[in-house]
Amino acid sequence: MKLVITAALIGLCAGLLGALCGVGGGIVMVPAFVGVLGMEHKQAVATSMAVIVVTAIAATANNVRASDLVDWKVVFAVGVAAAFASWFGSDLMRSFSNQFLTRAFGVLAVVIGVRMLWKG
Repeated sequence: MKLVITAALIGLCAGLLGALCGVGGGIVMVPAFVGVLGMEHKQAVATSMAVIVVTAIAATANNVRASDLVDWKVVFAVGVAAAFASWFGSDLMRSFSNQFLTRAFGVLAVVIGVRMLWKG
């Protein structure tokens, strides 16, 4: 039961941040799954990707209902390219160690965070 409550709290944080900032999966869920739930990095990534499907559908439905914010041409172009790359990326992810993936994630998060702070 504690696992379900903790996972739900992670989901609430990820959903809110995802809706507000467009982040949630990698930035919130993967570190939380690893640090709080004790998952290995590969399992955290795979689980986060599955959760993103659900959260993306909910947020997209609400954005379409409330306004015309979604650019469907961009959705199609990016979606097709991202689906193709993620298919092969998930194979590549399984070939790396959990330790390498965790460190690479940390470096990427710091670089992106510094860039966002610097550019304002």
